[in-house]
Amino acid sequence: MKSGFVNIIGNPNVGKSTLMNALVGERLSIITSKAQTTRKRVMGIVNGDDFQMIYTDTPGIVNPANKLHEQMMGFIGTALQDADLFLLVTEVGESFKNRHVLQKVVDSRVPVILVINKIDLSDQQTIQEKMAYWQEEIPRAVVIPCSATEGFNVGKIFDTVLELLPEHAAYFPQDELTDRTMRFFVSEIVREKILLYYQKEIPYSCEVAVESYEEKEGIDNISCLIFVERESQKAILIGHQGKAIKKLGIEARKDIEEFTGKRCFLSLHIKVLKDWRNSDRALKQFGYALED
Repeated sequence: MKSGFVNIIGNPNVGKSTLMNALVGERLSIITSKAQTTRKRVMGIVNGDDFQMIYTDTPGIVNPANKLHEQMMGFIGTALQDADLFLLVTEVGESFKNRHVLQKVVDSRVPVILVINKIDLSDQQTIQEKMAYWQEEIPRAVVIPCSATEGFNVGKIFDTVLELLPEHAAYFPQDELTDRTMRFFVSEIVREKILLYYQKEIPYSCEVAVESYEEKEGIDNISCLIFVERESQKAILIGHQGKAIKKLGIEARKDIEEFTGKRCFLSLHIKVLKDWRNSDRALKQFGYALED
């Protein structure tokens, strides 16, 4: 039996979440074109007759500007410590900004697959040059060019992960897909829609918490609280005559119903929690505090 933790690390906006969803075969991590979409570690489990791959999508690497960013980087620190295999994701036009994190990966004894994503946006010569660059940078890494959105070489990454996984008993039951609850995925779907439909600082000032989740036959009743830092942000979320928040609710409900396979009634409420991104208490409440 092969089993292990495959930790996905990279800069923001290189397509880590798209890659994990492709490898797992389920939409577990939210995806937008904005940086810093992923805030917490999200786990996706792939089970076979003789293997268990445990993928974890980590937040993109940032220079912390607040306590929220510090906690996000803490999730990356944990990922560096408990990995059985690293998927280091880059793209053709970028270099790895945080040399400290890169050096930790290089210095570890853990196998590394270096994925050059988004090659559908580049040309063959540039891809070959980038592959040679990374092979020199991390000689022991397996370098694989990939397009997660197009599905190109996703199968090759999967097969390479399987080859490099250590021999170990399964960590989770065979029927588990993730370690996250349905409440978590509902909150992430709502947050994804905020990232998609609002601009500038608004998406980064928001956090979503599921206030109640009542399962009934044929329909789920879900109530979510959207936390913002200022009254002006609350007004923008609501929009003129409530049109913006209505659109947000409609689009989030569609994805929640697709994810759960059930109809749902979704209500959204907004609450101002000043400077929550720098509040230890609020961050702990929202699940960002790292376990000891």
